[in-house]
Amino acid sequence: MDWDDLRIVLAIARHGSITAAAKALGTTQPTVSRRLNAFEKRLKVKLFERNSVGLAPSHLGSALLDDLSRMEEKALAIQRRVASHDTSLEGRIVITSLDWLGDYLVSPIAAQFAVRHPQVDIELLNDTRPYNLSRREADVAFRFGSFEQEDLILRKVAEAAYGLYASHGYIDRHGLPDFKLGCRGHTVASLYDPARHVSYTSWLRKLAPNARVALRSNGLSSHLSIAESGTAIAVLPRLIGGQRHTLHHIAAPLPEPTQAIHLGVHPDMRGAPRIRAFIDFAVAEFRALFDVLNPSGGGG
Repeated sequence: MDWDDLRIVLAIARHGSITAAAKALGTTQPTVSRRLNAFEKRLKVKLFERNSVGLAPSHLGSALLDDLSRMEEKALAIQRRVASHDTSLEGRIVITSLDWLGDYLVSPIAAQFAVRHPQVDIELLNDTRPYNLSRREADVAFRFGSFEQEDLILRKVAEAAYGLYASHGYIDRHGLPDFKLGCRGHTVASLYDPARHVSYTSWLRKLAPNARVALRSNGLSSHLSIAESGTAIAVLPRLIGGQRHTLHHIAAPLPEPTQAIHLGVHPDMRGAPRIRAFIDFAVAEFRALFDVLNPSGGGG
């Protein structure tokens, strides 16, 4: 049997449709459909039943899933083991991050490393999706707080502080907010509801319960744009807001919130020279960036 055919069966079972399986495998829907049909025809069995929402494993398909999952784990372990013994400082590094962390911090660090090491090819996937490092969907991950994936080596690289920012024009028109009045008469930008658990969202609600929320969004770029346009006050990372001369940092009566930034790598891959070199470089760059803002430390 061809392992690629078995991978397709496993992907369809996991994702419930040929289209979703094709996306996960990085191929096309017609290719997955054609491979599945040919595989079932060759085996003379039915591995999936069609229903109104997609595909469901047949009785035989369900019985195969545990064995297929174990085969995948072994195959991936072999791939990681082989990749980790590549002793040259060259090849591809896939990095995953999200939001402003990837756009403003990881991307310039990754680009600087690639310039220093021309034989290294770096891809940055800046996405909220938690890429699986065991399956080598990425080699190195940067995330806020904890990781969903447990079989990783984690290293805290920084503690990002947040603060309130408004443009000089906004302050000229509206004045500084009165926190005793809950920022009544002021306008703020906030995160959308699914992100209400983020520490600086609850911090903003405590500071400005009487402020009007002009916009709820899911990322820093929109908040930065709103603050710079003079439309509203926004919570921004100190590292970003402090570099904008158009913005004024507003002192708040409550301690400013922080978010830990962690780097994650699979144990099988951390010894690969290109991965090890990038991690060392990234940790040093994070430490230098945050030491400028916080001389007492904040990295790990």
